[in-house]
Amino acid sequence: MKIILLGAPGSGKGTLAKKITRDFGFPQISTGDLFRAIVKEDSALAREVKSIMESGALVPDELTIEIVKNRISQKDCENGFILDGFPRTVNQAKALEKITDIDSAILVDLDFETIIDRLSSRLTCPACGEIYNSHNYDSEICQKCSATLIQRDDDKPETIKNRLEVYEKNTSPLINFYSDRLFKVSSANSAEETYRSVKTFLEKFGE
Repeated sequence: MKIILLGAPGSGKGTLAKKITRDFGFPQISTGDLFRAIVKEDSALAREVKSIMESGALVPDELTIEIVKNRISQKDCENGFILDGFPRTVNQAKALEKITDIDSAILVDLDFETIIDRLSSRLTCPACGEIYNSHNYDSEICQKCSATLIQRDDDKPETIKNRLEVYEKNTSPLINFYSDRLFKVSSANSAEETYRSVKTFLEKFGE
């Protein structure tokens, strides 16, 4: 099954994707992860992507699409995959349609006020990447590796508002684009409750 996860930053897409991968075996494909992996290589492509990212610009659609195309052609994607963070625009979605057929788009829905509260209280371990919430974790030390937790710049309220504005402008039109195969789930409750609804949907879809 080929799935796209839609939703604003902080809506819980990443957590949901990990649970789907755990139970269904579909690899989670994040363009951010792909870019970070590429820049570690010693190649012309790595140097090009690194230069673009260091300048603060967005990686051009043509290059992003080619990278995604190469990734989903790999053996572990034969039975399906989860795209998280791509497509971000309708133009990218149209390009993706020429490469492969998407079975379903899952919209993880959450109001912006809750997202701002969730993200602005998020603490990240710079060493192992573990994420905590200051509302329910009263420490500055990572439980896993004992590093000092930080608040990333893109988790600060003003930055979050800007990210949500970009999402609203560019990404939310994808909801209309995928309306014929859209499954909407609220992530206002716990991650487990959110996932239960999605798991039931995926199980029925696969029958």
